[in-house]
Amino acid sequence: MGKTAIYPGSFDPVTNGHIDIIKRGLILFDKIIVTILENPAKKSLFTINERIELLKASLKDIENGNIEIASYGGLLVDYAVKRDAQAILRGMRAVSDFDYEFQMALMNRKLNREVQTVFLMTGLRWIFTSSSIIKEAVQFGGDIKSMVPPVVYEELKKKYNLSNR
Repeated sequence: MGKTAIYPGSFDPVTNGHIDIIKRGLILFDKIIVTILENPAKKSLFTINERIELLKASLKDIENGNIEIASYGGLLVDYAVKRDAQAILRGMRAVSDFDYEFQMALMNRKLNREVQTVFLMTGLRWIFTSSSIIKEAVQFGGDIKSMVPPVVYEELKKKYNLSNR
């Protein structure tokens, strides 16, 4: 049996930074389950089904049977156990991410000591990239084309009615 990691997030939308973490995670793990965490309190631009389709399209070139895309609403460590995952994979962009991610990792460890958390630093090219910043930039006409997969760029243009750009 190979090593499996859960890569959780909202992926609203998926960015090139997310893709970078997935590609690099595949060097460490035999399988990565990219998991959209369902958070009813959070207002999302894309539905869960839309995000699943965007992830599938964005990962089609590296899809080799070692990536699975799923969604889950509940405790992440419970999901990791359910899926026989040994680790939770998290990307960190900057020091500002550290406090939150560290707290989450400690809580997950307290809940289940068998599930490890592995942090990968985001590539320098993507250090300033986040889904929320991308949504804000595109909403006001910012050029985010190089920050997201092409299919995501096209869908963002549709969502914000920017098809003339």
